[in-house]
Amino acid sequence: MIEQVFSNVRVRERMGEAGMTRLPRYAAMLATAGPLPAEDGRWARETKFDGIRAIGYIDDSLRLVSRNDKDITAAWPELAGLAPATPRFVVDGEIVAVGAAGRTSFEALQPRMHLRNQGRIRALAEADPVTYMIFDLLHIGDRSLIDLPYEQRREFLERLGLTGPHWQVPPRLSGTGAEALAESRRHGLEGIVCKRLDSRYLPGRRSELWTKVKNIREQEVVIVGWRPGTGRLAGRIGSLLLAIHDDTGKLVYSGSVGTGFTAAMLDDLAADLRPLRRTTPTVKADVPDAVWVSPELVGEVAFTEWTRDGRLRHPSWRGLRPDKSPDQVTREPQSDDSAS
Repeated sequence: MIEQVFSNVRVRERMGEAGMTRLPRYAAMLATAGPLPAEDGRWARETKFDGIRAIGYIDDSLRLVSRNDKDITAAWPELAGLAPATPRFVVDGEIVAVGAAGRTSFEALQPRMHLRNQGRIRALAEADPVTYMIFDLLHIGDRSLIDLPYEQRREFLERLGLTGPHWQVPPRLSGTGAEALAESRRHGLEGIVCKRLDSRYLPGRRSELWTKVKNIREQEVVIVGWRPGTGRLAGRIGSLLLAIHDDTGKLVYSGSVGTGFTAAMLDDLAADLRPLRRTTPTVKADVPDAVWVSPELVGEVAFTEWTRDGRLRHPSWRGLRPDKSPDQVTREPQSDDSAS
């Protein structure tokens, strides 16, 4: 099957088949947070990377599209060498910054996510290049692969040999799920993703066929305002006011975060939020001296648990998520979601 498909694709593309269509757009399939699946031999396991999800379209050139359907190609010039490619293909993966200890750092990506100046982007790409971790193959030549099982797509992907200076296909994890999770924790990684071997790729859908098991709890949030700082933070942002959408789609207050910021982050946030100021409350909340903003920016926090009244307990700021849209932000299910 694999040899036949690759052979057919290569023959057609060598012949320059007339009328070859543009590569179709694919929305990213999303994993559901949950416990480790039962050890029944039906699951593969991969590292969960702490970066920016991107669908890559590779033909005469490279095009990278974020989860909220924005073209982010210009921000990552070190990945351009993936193209040109014959046969052309579409992949799913994560753009990550890998530190000296081999750990991915979402914070290290922050300076690159807002830049528009190409000279500055190229300088950062040379000084601190990213890596595109490619974990799925969605399309090759003129054929979509999304209806094939994960196991078969993965075989196709590994046969493409996508190893380069700034991109790779990370290996599947060996051992049991518990062993893989423990190893990820030992190395300070975010967690693992368990994927059913027979799972189809479901564009734009969240499915339990892909289950993410995390070592830390995270939540995407919409910034709805801030409280001014005091003391050493006088004149700056003291804390951000956060909200998420409930089951009805209503934006509801979920608490504030005042830790995890660097001085540069606070300066950038102030510049981003100042034009969004509004005079009326963005959400219903009793917050003294709140400065409200239109709910247009998405961020991410780490936290310990949810309180009974729907607040994030002990949140710590991780960074902005320009690759996410505010309307995508809902309470993420957790395997141990018990309010306290």
